[in-house]
Amino acid sequence: MVKERLISLDVFRGLTILLMTIVNNPGDWGNVFPPLLHAEWNGCTLTDLVFPFFIFIMGVAVPLAMPDKRYDDTTFNKILVRSLRMLCLGIFFNYFGKIQLFDLTGIPLLIGRLIITIGVGYALMGNFSSKLKNIFAFSILLIYLFLAYSGIEAYHDARLPGVLQRIAVVYFVISLLYLKTTQKTQIITGVLLLFGYWAVMTLIPVPGIGEANLEKGTNLASWLDGILLKGHMYRGTVTWDPEGLLSTIPSIVNGIIGLLIGQLLQLKVAKKDIAQKMALAGIALIIAGQIWNLVFPINKSIWTSSYVLYTTGLATTTLAILYYVIDIASYQKGFKLFLIWGVNPMIVFFTSQIIPQALVMVEFENPHKTGEKINLLKYLYEYGIAPFFNNPMLASFAGALVYVGIWTFILWLFYKNKLIFKV
Repeated sequence: MVKERLISLDVFRGLTILLMTIVNNPGDWGNVFPPLLHAEWNGCTLTDLVFPFFIFIMGVAVPLAMPDKRYDDTTFNKILVRSLRMLCLGIFFNYFGKIQLFDLTGIPLLIGRLIITIGVGYALMGNFSSKLKNIFAFSILLIYLFLAYSGIEAYHDARLPGVLQRIAVVYFVISLLYLKTTQKTQIITGVLLLFGYWAVMTLIPVPGIGEANLEKGTNLASWLDGILLKGHMYRGTVTWDPEGLLSTIPSIVNGIIGLLIGQLLQLKVAKKDIAQKMALAGIALIIAGQIWNLVFPINKSIWTSSYVLYTTGLATTTLAILYYVIDIASYQKGFKLFLIWGVNPMIVFFTSQIIPQALVMVEFENPHKTGEKINLLKYLYEYGIAPFFNNPMLASFAGALVYVGIWTFILWLFYKNKLIFKV
C-alpha cells in the first residue's frame, strides 16, 4: 500500500509547532498574555494544548506511515532507533548550557558548544545505515547517563525528562501497539491506562506525606519523581518534573487516540463520513473530559485522565475541521505557512531551543548604559523591539513573532529546496 501525505495533518502539525515557538520565545517572560502561559495548576490554557496536540498528531501519523502493518526485526529496530534519537535530541537541550571545554569561557566556549551541537544534531538526524544510527543513538545516550551520574559538578543536576523524551516513549509504545494489536485491544489499553492512572493517583497514599492527593509537589507522581529522578528534574520545580515518569503513562493514551483516528482515516469510505465521525468523536471526548474534570481536575503538570480526554477531543475536532476544509473541500489557500512549518518539525524542535541559549551567552558592554553588561538576546529585544510598543505585553508578543518570522524564512528555504530533517 502506498503511503499518502495527508495535507491537513501537516498543516495541523505546523500550526502546533508554530504556536509552540511563540509560547516558548516571548520577548519578556515578565510580560506575557495569560493564554500564552501554562495554567498555574488545574485548568487548561491555549499553551497547554501544544504538547498533547503533538502526541496526538504523532499517533495519527503512525498508521499513515506504516499502512501495511508489517512487523519484523527490521521494523522493530527502526522504531527503537527513532525513539532513541528523539530521546537523545530532547536530553541535549538540557546539556547544552552545561557543556564545559577545558577552561574556555565566553565566545570560545559558545563556539565549542555550537560545534558539539552540530555534531550531535547530525549524528541523530543524519541519514546513515541502520547500524550506524544504532551506534550513534546508544552511544550518545550512554554519554548522557554517564555525565549525569558521574559526579562531575557541571552535570550533577542535568535534567533527564522533557518534551521530546516523553514523545519518544509514547512513539515507541504506540507504534508497537499498532503493529501487534487490534483496534479493540488499543481501545481497551487506553481505557485501562486512564482509569488505572486515576485510581493510582487518587487512592494510593503518598509515602511520607499521607493520603492520596492531587496537589503540587505532594502527589504520588511527584513522590516517584523525587525517588527515581532525584537531582535530575526541571529546575523550575526541583522536587518533581512536569514530564515525570508516572505522568507519562496517561500521555500514551493521547497517542492511542491519535492512532485510532489515523486508522479511521484509512477506511475505504467517503471522506465526508470520516470527517463526521472524527467531529463526533472529538465532541464526545471533550464532553467526557469535562465530566471527569469534576472529580479528576484537568491538569497538564500531572497529565490527568480528564486532561487527556479534553485535549484529544479538541485535537480530533480541529483535525476534522482541517480535514474537511483542506482534503475534502480542497481549499488550501492561506494554509501554506502552516504547511511549511509542518513538514520540518524536528529541526525547529531541536534548533529553536538552542538559539536563545546561545544568544544569552554572548555578553558585552551595554552601549546605552555605562558599566552594565547585557547579553545579545536581551539587547536585541530591549533596543530593537520593545521601544516600538507602549504595551509591554504587546512588545513581548512582538518579540515572539519576530522569532517566528525568522524561522518562517529558514523553513521556507528548506521547503523550497525540499530539505526535510527527520530522526
